[in-house]
Amino acid sequence: MGLEGLSATHAADIEVLIRRGMTKGYEVFSLLTPSAYAAFVLTRKGKGHLTVNRFLRATWVGGAVGCAGGGVLEYFRSSRASEATVRNRRLKYAYDAASLRADDHSTIGAILFAVLTPAILWKRASRVNLVLGGAGIGSAIGLLTHYGRTVTGDIAPDAQIPEIPIAST
Repeated sequence: MGLEGLSATHAADIEVLIRRGMTKGYEVFSLLTPSAYAAFVLTRKGKGHLTVNRFLRATWVGGAVGCAGGGVLEYFRSSRASEATVRNRRLKYAYDAASLRADDHSTIGAILFAVLTPAILWKRASRVNLVLGGAGIGSAIGLLTHYGRTVTGDIAPDAQIPEIPIAST
């Protein structure tokens, strides 16, 4: 089931929502995977099996799984909805300042830690795991920074969503 039979705007709206679902999936799984992996390894195998390389690999693989899962879930949700519903959801998310701020913090953290992690832990893990795992950890730290700022009262301002009439065909 593809996007071939849809109008161009409807297909574009679905693509935007799928990309957003992939981003949110990556953020959530990058936040949950490190602690879940560490708890699993420590309870099952002991602390001798928890290495930096395995920890970073689990972090970026978890983020990739979250990215793929978020995209698939959003595809199924959006492809079964009407054009007006998909358009309204896309417009709502486009003006959601808190979500955009969370994405920005997550991206900044990912870029920062993708550079810092290899610089600090160069000899302890493979290069791929250092860069991608560092990006996953940075994404999680950026997301936690956003939530910390929200809790302390620095909330994103509300944006006014313009009313756009949608003609149904």
